[in-house]
Order: sequence, then C-alpha cells, then structure tokens
Amino acid sequence: MMREALSEAKKAFDAGEVPVGAVLVCGKTVIARDRNRVTANRDATEHAEMRVLKAALKHFGTERLPPGTTLYVTLEPCPMCAGALLLSRVGRVVWAASDNNAGALGSALMLQDRVAMNWKVRVTAGLLKQEAECLLKTFFARCRTQNSSGEPV
Repeated sequence: MMREALSEAKKAFDAGEVPVGAVLVCGKTVIARDRNRVTANRDATEHAEMRVLKAALKHFGTERLPPGTTLYVTLEPCPMCAGALLLSRVGRVVWAASDNNAGALGSALMLQDRVAMNWKVRVTAGLLKQEAECLLKTFFARCRTQNSSGEPV
C-alpha cells in the first residue's frame, strides 16, 4: 500500500504540490487514496491525510472509522492531521519519511501522549523511507532554486 501512497505523492510532485500521498485501507480493501492539494485548492487543510480521511468517513457514513483501518502516508502526519486521525479513530498509521519539524506521531512530538485522548493509534515508521525522502528533497531543492524571493514554500 505504501507504493500506492508514493504514486499519489508523485502526482502531487508533478502538480507542484508538496509530494505527500496517502491511502486508507480497511482490512485489505482500499477505501480512499489521494495527495496534497493545498496549492491547487488554496486551502491549508487540503493535506493528503485529511482528504483521504474525509473520503473514508463519507464512504462509511459515520464520524468514526471502523476497526481494522490503516492509513499509509509518505510523510509523518502534522498536528492537524494527527489530531483528525485520532478523533476519527484510525487503527494504525504507517508512514515513510519522518518529519522532525512538525511530525506529530513520534518525531517532533507524540500528540496522542500529550492530549487527553481516549484513543491510541498504532504507529509504524520508515516503510519505503528512502523513496519518500528522495521525492521530498528533490521537491524542496527545486523550490529553493525557483524561489529566489526567500518566501517560504
């Protein structure tokens, strides 16, 4: 499934978005897949995880995910996404590249340990890490080259 998430991340890269892709499964069935669309939709909440989560909740017709759900994502979720994943009760999160600046499920902080949540998600880190990191590094190197104004990307 992580390869499918990487495929979504490559689509984001090609569209000029931060290359993050996500796939949500229930058991072995793919429920939703998507990628970052922050720039295209001019909406800071359009992270791959949020888009997949919204699609899955719509699919199930409920505010909570059923047991046995796993999210595969190419970059460790940020605090916004981690919070939404915890509130929707995803069972497991598997990510490729860690985010030492804003990762909220283990790298920069462990949100589920700092917030009074009654749900804990199982976390697996580093699956296809090198492929995801390469894509992210290439994207941000390209951004730095193209953006001589010094504005953050």
